[in-house]
Amino acid sequence: MTDSKPRKTLTLKKKAPAAARSEPETQEPRLRSGARARQVAQLRREQDADAPLTAPAGSPRAAAAKPSSPQTAERGRPSRAGRQTGPRPASRQPNRITPRRPSHDPVRELAPQPIARPRHKEIFQVFAPCPLGLEEVLHAELEALGYQGLRKGRAGCHFEADWTGVLKANLYSRLATRILVRLAHAPVQTEDDILALARSTEWERWFGAEQTLRVDTSAVRSPMKSLQYCNLRAKDGICDRLRELEGERPSIDTVRPDARVHLFLDEHTATLYLDTSGESLFKRGWRLQKGEAPLRENLAAGLLALSGWDPSAALLDPFCGSGTLLIEAAWIALGIPPGIWRPFGFERLRDHDARHWRDLKQDARSRIAKQLDAPLIGYDIDPRVIAAAEGNRERAMLSPDTIQFAVGDARKVRADCEPGWIITNPPYGERMEEDHSFWPQWAENLKRHYAGWNVNVITSDLELPSRLRLKPKRRYPVFNGALDCRLFTFEMVEKSYRN
Repeated sequence: MTDSKPRKTLTLKKKAPAAARSEPETQEPRLRSGARARQVAQLRREQDADAPLTAPAGSPRAAAAKPSSPQTAERGRPSRAGRQTGPRPASRQPNRITPRRPSHDPVRELAPQPIARPRHKEIFQVFAPCPLGLEEVLHAELEALGYQGLRKGRAGCHFEADWTGVLKANLYSRLATRILVRLAHAPVQTEDDILALARSTEWERWFGAEQTLRVDTSAVRSPMKSLQYCNLRAKDGICDRLRELEGERPSIDTVRPDARVHLFLDEHTATLYLDTSGESLFKRGWRLQKGEAPLRENLAAGLLALSGWDPSAALLDPFCGSGTLLIEAAWIALGIPPGIWRPFGFERLRDHDARHWRDLKQDARSRIAKQLDAPLIGYDIDPRVIAAAEGNRERAMLSPDTIQFAVGDARKVRADCEPGWIITNPPYGERMEEDHSFWPQWAENLKRHYAGWNVNVITSDLELPSRLRLKPKRRYPVFNGALDCRLFTFEMVEKSYRN
């Protein structure tokens, strides 16, 4: 008896004869992404531009070579070298409707990129921000460094420099917080104007889609309702341009980005800056341990400049804390550039000349002095703080005999050297409310044992001179972070303070 159900068997399909397989294949290769895929696609497009397709009309390859729309036909993707290439095949276009861009769209109107301008021959407009109150001494510092076009602004200075000058400003400035290169400036009325300004700026000269990005926004009297939205518009404009030119947008990294952009808004205009510093310039790289109310390094350098301290004279800090003032003074006296041992943001930009940067640092190192001309002395009543200061001194590449740190009470210590400068950041505010006798006792020690010294005290307590019963010769408004402070200067003249 036979089974009526047909048996299931496994069979292999026979290959079509060669004549049947002579027709061109219509299946496109799998679309890949990534840097290597972009390079391969670029080579293929260049080959296609040199040898145009001659496929018969109506064939799949001829159909693939035809632009899918007028928008895609005119949006040729420029290569990184600036060469305008042909349009993408229609088979590689995403299956979506492309919105029509307005006629004033700056990206649509991009012409073939010109040959890159030599960066070292270009003159840039630069802005160097600094803590409020240090504009005058920053102007003097930049003038001494040889910069032109100097102009004081709010919390900073404007100047002109070539690219080497930009690098040197990062390396040598002790007072600036950052070195910002201006790339775009225009009137704006709405957030969309910020988007258009960002999209029309040549970011591809400085960084690309393979790098990470961070955008920050600040404003003074700007009519914009939301700075966060303005920041987003600027970021979108940058990313849209790079995606249009390079096929991919950069990733956002708010912690350690490869490129930083600053948007500044005022009443009528917007300015886009490229941050060449990366981390703030006051971060010299040596301070890991801090006291209760530490000074930033550039503010400490500013206090030394405002006080008129002469590096050939002694310097004493009776409230030295983590040693910031004295270490800054040692670097000034020895001629150590503040940026000599730290990384910078410009080192991660496109076309960075590492050899030129290495030569600049080598020249700076060759000018460092070997020893100081006068003693630097620091006291603090807390032994743990003195230990932290000694650790900072070691990380700042200073020998133990450069700065003398010791445990001592400011109300009792005496200087064993010729008269010089006292520059200090004493405890103030809530830290001293319980001890009302402290200030009179310290003032008594100053009057008896520091005749001929120039005393400079930074404090947020505007009544400090009356507590010390001393009349200040000068007072400078400065900001220690968000604290509104004064730097009071007193001259301890012999016989002027006798009982």
